[in-house]
Amino acid sequence: MLAVALHLCGQELSLREIAERLVNSTGKKKGQHPSAATVMRMLRDHDERALEASDYG
Repeated sequence: MLAVALHLCGQELSLREIAERLVNSTGKKKGQHPSAATVMRMLRDHDERALEASDYG
């Protein structure tokens, strides 16, 4: 789901538009769309991890 969110973010879609296109594939909310806040959190966490990785490399 993160890879798709990153791809859609690159197409300059809003968080709401990205959330509407994503579907949870596992867990309690399987088959439902994540919230825009969840998408924002996923993208922020990804950016933070990428920044940490670049600091060590």
